[in-house]
Amino acid sequence: MTQVPDTHSKVVGYALWIFGFTGSHRFYYGKPVTGTIWFFTLGLLGIGWLIDLFLIPSMDRQADFRFHDGPINYSVAWILLTFLGLLGVHRMYMGKWLTGILYLLTLGLFGLGWLYDYWTLNEQITVRNRERG
Repeated sequence: MTQVPDTHSKVVGYALWIFGFTGSHRFYYGKPVTGTIWFFTLGLLGIGWLIDLFLIPSMDRQADFRFHDGPINYSVAWILLTFLGLLGVHRMYMGKWLTGILYLLTLGLFGLGWLYDYWTLNEQITVRNRERG
């Protein structure tokens, strides 16, 4: 039986779950549509947020199967996006220096690029890991 690489961390998932009413843990596990719904409904008025406490292990397992392991760590990139995303630090970490500097000078392209990265960061990392892996 093939060992599936652990691309996402349950610890980071649960830490983001604490702010789950914003959908951050769902974005982390590659579920941008429901992450956006959680954001606008405050975690389905807290009910979906509470249910997610029990769903995180399965979301983590699904993310491990879906995303490609490699030199760029998903958890590090997501922490950088969450706390320093408007400054482009997550893009610089992935080796995207030009857009990272552009984000730095424009506050994440006026916030729109930062939001875009919440939707696409897992796929961006997977592509980079395939190129470098």
